[in-house]
Amino acid sequence: MNYERRIEKLVNELDLSAVLVKKPENIMYLSGFTGSEAVLLIGENLRVLITDSRYTEQASYQCPLYEIHEYKVSPLVFIKDILFSKAIKKIGFEDRYMTFNQYNEYREKIKVEMVPIGRTIEAMRRVKDEDEIEIIRKAVKIADMAFEHILDYIKPGVRETEVSAELEYFMKKNGALGPSFNTIVASGSRASLPHGIASEKLIESGDTVTMDFGALYKGYCSDITRTVFVNKPDDEMKKIYYTVLGALELAKETAAAGMKGKQIDILAREYIIKAGFGGYFGHGLGHGVGIEIHEMPRISPHGESVVTDGMVFTIEPGIYISNKGGVRIEDMVAFKDGTADVLTGARREMIIL
Repeated sequence: MNYERRIEKLVNELDLSAVLVKKPENIMYLSGFTGSEAVLLIGENLRVLITDSRYTEQASYQCPLYEIHEYKVSPLVFIKDILFSKAIKKIGFEDRYMTFNQYNEYREKIKVEMVPIGRTIEAMRRVKDEDEIEIIRKAVKIADMAFEHILDYIKPGVRETEVSAELEYFMKKNGALGPSFNTIVASGSRASLPHGIASEKLIESGDTVTMDFGALYKGYCSDITRTVFVNKPDDEMKKIYYTVLGALELAKETAAAGMKGKQIDILAREYIIKAGFGGYFGHGLGHGVGIEIHEMPRISPHGESVVTDGMVFTIEPGIYISNKGGVRIEDMVAFKDGTADVLTGARREMIIL
């Protein structure tokens, strides 16, 4: 990863002498550090990482660009001394991540002006470089493999939690650090719950089974949803399935660089509306994926970001009918040469177990 280029871009964009970074995902993005406790102080000719004794050795080999400091009680002592030694009077800080109490403590202790930077770093993360996309491809591949594996496991009498555990175990055995979010397994009427985390419910003959899961690999996430049927679905569920699949394929094929997220969303949404299920698709069509499972851009009715090459996001239409069930099918795409390169390889055709 080219951390120096990312640092230079941030410094140039903000035009501040120093920036304080506390959010773990942003720390990883700017330094490569994967521990749970650290603060970065970044500026022109300033690369400092402050952590505690649990992580100093780890930081020394993960973050060769940085000067590493180990604090005993609080990183504020080092921050204050560094800013004073360099005569820095104003710094940027992540106002969306720092609590009001933390802000007051920092302002009181370090005695400099603190300027909010909003989601500047998160906005930088919208466009992935080639190294990031290759890691995400591997994370997607692990999830693809897990889906194929789980098809032989799903049967009447198996609990949703058992399906979830098997998916996560398989992904970890095949290189994932763990799941990239709480695995969703929703069967039967529970499939109408878009975020139906796996329950103790037994899967029954005739159930729809929706699985939404992903792998965390080298700090990056994948996200896939597939819906399968335990024995033959009725005609309405068939229509729902093929409507969702049609909306997915239309959005993937039609989406193009230069469109706003909301314009991609409407492609799938109008398809579902024309099929008569407009009242049953309530969430946005997709979201960015990277170090976090939900990132910019938003692919939703409120998505104002313009899609560009290097963006990675999901396309996940769904239809959910209370007391009956639901269907969601989700792929991840990376934009390249103005069009959507589909990363997800798992089968999309209707699968009846």
